[in-house]
Amino acid sequence: MKFVSVTAVLTAGPVLASFDKWSPPGPYDVRGPCPMLNTLANHGFLPHDGKDITREIAANALFDGLHINKTLGGFLFDFGVTTNPKPNATSFSLNDLGNHNILEHDASLSRSDAYFGSTIAFNQSVFDETKKHWTDETVDLKMSANARTARIKTSKATNPEYSMSPLGDGFSLGESVAYLILLGNKKTATAKRSWLEFFFEHEQLPQHLGWKRSDTSFERDDLDVHLQAMRNLTAGTPVGKVKRVTHFDW
Repeated sequence: MKFVSVTAVLTAGPVLASFDKWSPPGPYDVRGPCPMLNTLANHGFLPHDGKDITREIAANALFDGLHINKTLGGFLFDFGVTTNPKPNATSFSLNDLGNHNILEHDASLSRSDAYFGSTIAFNQSVFDETKKHWTDETVDLKMSANARTARIKTSKATNPEYSMSPLGDGFSLGESVAYLILLGNKKTATAKRSWLEFFFEHEQLPQHLGWKRSDTSFERDDLDVHLQAMRNLTAGTPVGKVKRVTHFDW
């Protein structure tokens, strides 16, 4: 695997989209709380600076990098753009996604709660708790559900301002399914633990470990069928205090 020097990263121009090319954010680039969108920016599928992402850019990046149906990509963009505080915004930047209690939520799998500091920076201690529940070389829905449940319990026990909006709860459920089907087998919702750990910790697609973009597109049904199973697996886990968001009637 080739590593990019610090000097090259600081002086490089725009990054061309590629599974084989990757560079971390530079000093003027922004990233957000979503590891997958950060990863797409690091590979150049999204603008490497992480800024001014339009519907077309988002849909194309999700399709080219992950083979997500462009209609579904546009649907996801519609949520993302609401995090931009500018009125009537038609784009968002990755750091906008860190605005608390819109899409970003407490009990993240890899980020601190807003009460403790940055919701954008990767937190190894938080992620260590998550991956502790991936107890086999292949991670399945049950392990993912256990990890989500543990993070909610820890957040509720340690964060005096813990909250989970209905929209945040929906995204939290979706995230716990998405990393399995996008980085693993979308029919069984299983993924190799080594791929997941590398992805979260490096914000890089694990192609050198054997992952490749799916030959078939990801449709909303691919998510929904496993989302219901995730709901069932975590049905006994109350999300706690709820503050309803104002951007959506969910």
